[in-house]
Amino acid sequence: MTVQEVGQPRKRKEDARLLTGRTQWTDNLTRPGLLHVMFLRSPMAHARIASVDVSAARGMPGVVAAFSGQDFAAEQGSLPCAWPVTEDIVIPDHPPMAVDEVRYVGEAVACVVATDRYRAADALDAIEVDYEPLPAVVDMNEALAPDSPKVHEAGNKAFSVTITSGDIEAAFRDAPVVIDRTYVQQRLIPSAMEPRAVMADTDGESFTVWSSTQIPHVLRVMLAVVTGIPEHRIRVIAPDVGGGFGSKLQVTAEEVLCLLLARKLGKPVKWGESRSEGNLTVHHGRDQIQHVRLAADSDGRVRGLQVGLLADMGAYLMLVTPGIPMLGAQMFNAIYKMDAYEFGCTGVFTTKMPTDAYRGAGRPEATFAIERVMDELAAELGMDPIEVRRRNWIRHEEFPYTTISGLTYDSGNYEAATEKALALFGYDKLRAEQADRRDRGDPVQLGIGVSTFTEMCGLAPSRMLGEANYGAGGWEHASVRMLPTGKVEVITGTSPHGQGHVTSWSQIVSDALGVPFDDITVLHGDTAIAHKGMDTYGSRSLVIGGVAVVKACDKVREKARRLAAHLMECSPDDLDFAAGAFTVRGTEQSRTIQELAYAAFTAHDLPEGVEARLDSDATFDPDNYSFPHGTHLCAVEVDTETGMVKIRSYVAVDDVGTVINPLIVEGQVQGGIAQGIAQALFEEAVYDAEGNLLTTTMADYLLPSAADLPNFTLDRTETPATSNPLGVKGVGEAGTIASTPAVVNAIVDALRPYGIHDVRMPCTPERVWRALEGVRR
Repeated sequence: MTVQEVGQPRKRKEDARLLTGRTQWTDNLTRPGLLHVMFLRSPMAHARIASVDVSAARGMPGVVAAFSGQDFAAEQGSLPCAWPVTEDIVIPDHPPMAVDEVRYVGEAVACVVATDRYRAADALDAIEVDYEPLPAVVDMNEALAPDSPKVHEAGNKAFSVTITSGDIEAAFRDAPVVIDRTYVQQRLIPSAMEPRAVMADTDGESFTVWSSTQIPHVLRVMLAVVTGIPEHRIRVIAPDVGGGFGSKLQVTAEEVLCLLLARKLGKPVKWGESRSEGNLTVHHGRDQIQHVRLAADSDGRVRGLQVGLLADMGAYLMLVTPGIPMLGAQMFNAIYKMDAYEFGCTGVFTTKMPTDAYRGAGRPEATFAIERVMDELAAELGMDPIEVRRRNWIRHEEFPYTTISGLTYDSGNYEAATEKALALFGYDKLRAEQADRRDRGDPVQLGIGVSTFTEMCGLAPSRMLGEANYGAGGWEHASVRMLPTGKVEVITGTSPHGQGHVTSWSQIVSDALGVPFDDITVLHGDTAIAHKGMDTYGSRSLVIGGVAVVKACDKVREKARRLAAHLMECSPDDLDFAAGAFTVRGTEQSRTIQELAYAAFTAHDLPEGVEARLDSDATFDPDNYSFPHGTHLCAVEVDTETGMVKIRSYVAVDDVGTVINPLIVEGQVQGGIAQGIAQALFEEAVYDAEGNLLTTTMADYLLPSAADLPNFTLDRTETPATSNPLGVKGVGEAGTIASTPAVVNAIVDALRPYGIHDVRMPCTPERVWRALEGVRR
């Protein structure tokens, strides 16, 4: 009996080599004659470059070459921004190596190429740079003031946009309840397991770039655009990549400069970042000030929502920087029905590292704001936070539902996910314990946090991305090759960095073609092998890339059907396909798809018009996003004497549509929750008034370990998506999106009897204690 692979908790194929280190990642690759490059980075947040003298460095032992930004000025181009969100957006030139001016601490101003990285690093000390200091611009509100120093000549406003749906003035007019809050999304530093690394080589005509990147196909196109090297002469390879979380969804200065150095020197060069260098120069995430106003009736029904954002762009607009806050524009209304909605956003230049995509990319920020303000509405009305949500969410019988912001949610059941979460959590029992602690004046108070969320993921379709002025499409490509021996090669345009594509794709193909799981291999991450693709981000791999694999399998089966009908002398319509074999209906005559692959290979008896192969490829471009959802509940204990917060229990019930592999889904949810908790309690990138990053090491930038996190109770409901034949919705970002407001809502819930309605993230013991001390005084 054939076991269906989809839905099985298969251990990941890739893990054996990844966990034992028997694999290849960019920094362990080498080439004959390999040289190493190190970059001298600006110690100043804002300054003119009067001169750069690299002559002393060129004479250091082992040094092959040293260059300033001026040496690259004619060939380095400008790093791309692919998402101009408004027609009048300001997109300043962004040279990979600064030529005339630096605008953030860590910006490259010179480089040394040497026989090893240590000699290159030593020679950096010999480079002399004469800086003429300029004022730093760190605070977004101050940056928009008329007398603020300018980050760029055009000013400090990158763009401004307002979107309105419904009569917002009517919604707020005479509203019995108006909640007005300001929340701060602190700046975060992505911290992938594998720091970034780049290697480039040339044979004199063509170039190969190895990079720890999420986007080998996009990178190839952009390297051609920036450098002028013809695209067909560039090959990009992403070896095994140790995490990204959006930080490797980028075209970086180091990738461009390594390619140019290989061209200049005619030799292979490699760069790998240190962790502290990465904290300075990996693009940062979040960094928004959110002003939120919500109007409601006295029974808790939401009438209207106004959102005003200040979004810190940093010093430049990188690949999708301005689009990140816009990804949240249609998600602030979340799962709730309302009469009117207004969204406004201003992008602001500062002299800090640019921001860009970080796990969730705009959706965590939006979910945080709406879930925090829904709790505030419940508190204002004296209602249970669950009840106020029930009165406003889209009911399951109302799907498909077009929201006030214009998205059409195809399927979902918020009631079922919430009821399951409440039961697992023991909600009523915890509320009773909370009341008892409050009555007793217990110094350790119990807080209960709620987050009922949805997100749009599967970054596509191309038509919608075009309407948003995004610089690329959202389609995905896949090929399926039937080898003569009956084995299968799958070539996917998605590029994994920990998601388990090899395993999930093998499960999908095993069911689609009836080929054993172990007889399937998956190839990816090399533009010379997987020649088409739009890569991995935005929880799109399975929703778009996995469906492209299904479409390619469909074509393989249809080719095999024609061949099978010819060999068994019947009509294709008389064939049934099951368990990997075509059978003539009403007989025992059959051919397996592996037998047909060999028959196509030998080509001894092919029907007219049939090629000597079953191989097929397909491109999938969906009509809509997918919309996973769920309910996350968090219980915290807050010591009111010390400010210490301890997560006591955490329950997450997610609905990601059809589940391909439960183990992978659980891993994605657990990792996502950990990152969301990290924002709530631990992480913050801090700059001083002069624009110096103060959190450059792991001693200063606090990441949680397993010991800092509770055991998570995970479960699922399942409402298949209608936007794709697999019914999948995406899971890569869900945990991060849902968990941050669940934790902060719990903390505020514990402190609400003290008159506290917000604690700025991260909610460290000091910040909680200071909030309590403020009300005590």
